[in-house]
Amino acid sequence: MKQYSAPQTRALLPYPALVDTLAQTVQDYAEGLIRCPERLSVPAPDGTGLLMSMPTASRDLLVTKILTICPENAGTDRPTIQGVVTCADARTGTFLFSLDGPTVTMRRTSAISMLGIRLLARGPVRHVLMIGTGAQAIAHADALAALYPHATVAVRGRSPERTEAFCRQHSTPSFPLIPEDAHDGPFDVVLTLTSSTTILYDAPADPKCLVIGVGAYRPEMIEVGPNIVQNSLLYVDDPIGAPTEAGDLIQAGVNWQDVTALAAAFGNPPPTSKPVFFKSVGCAAWDLAACRVVAAHQ
Repeated sequence: MKQYSAPQTRALLPYPALVDTLAQTVQDYAEGLIRCPERLSVPAPDGTGLLMSMPTASRDLLVTKILTICPENAGTDRPTIQGVVTCADARTGTFLFSLDGPTVTMRRTSAISMLGIRLLARGPVRHVLMIGTGAQAIAHADALAALYPHATVAVRGRSPERTEAFCRQHSTPSFPLIPEDAHDGPFDVVLTLTSSTTILYDAPADPKCLVIGVGAYRPEMIEVGPNIVQNSLLYVDDPIGAPTEAGDLIQAGVNWQDVTALAAAFGNPPPTSKPVFFKSVGCAAWDLAACRVVAAHQ
């Protein structure tokens, strides 16, 4: 079985191919062609370590992501999150390769946001606001640079110093990132990319601005306020996981009957007169999509 490092995994998952493959995988998942049980979390006895296992199966591939989360590694040379994604042939059971788990998570999460933009944005993507300066902000900046190279991307962080440092570190000559200015806007897309427990964005809902919530993956977390959630058409990537994970929607008290799966937007885009909020919570099936990209070139 081939084993790919983090840099190799990144190179094997170019965004154009990953987003295209996710488009098909999202539809397969909605049609029941992919089996994706609830993830298993096992805490270490008498410790803070956590083992997580996320299997998923389709007609072509059998995929499992295994992660370890060790908070006590913070401040050391060991990562807090480590893991692998293993991929086997569904017909023969032969293990084909393994990918770096955290890298797969970063790439497929930002790629789902890009698929959301493809399906739900109201026009050309020229002006984007990213809220956050962590790992997901890095991945989303890479994705935007690959797919929307002519867009202007403004960044809002916790402090001006953090924001400026992020922009300096992750800008390229062909794709500069700029700290958000008080007079910036209007935006075509707003991306929230944090683990905040307080509202970060709650501007009036605007039909011309697609808002995508990527963080707030637990009920107690929130990034996007009820002013937007309650006055927008609501889409989620995974309608099974969202009711227990989508903090923005949970805290806004939404009627889940009014929440639409992203898969429904294929061939049926939302009306341009209505604001849209897309909430991404993640799904093991999106790891399978990443493996499909790699398997296609083996």
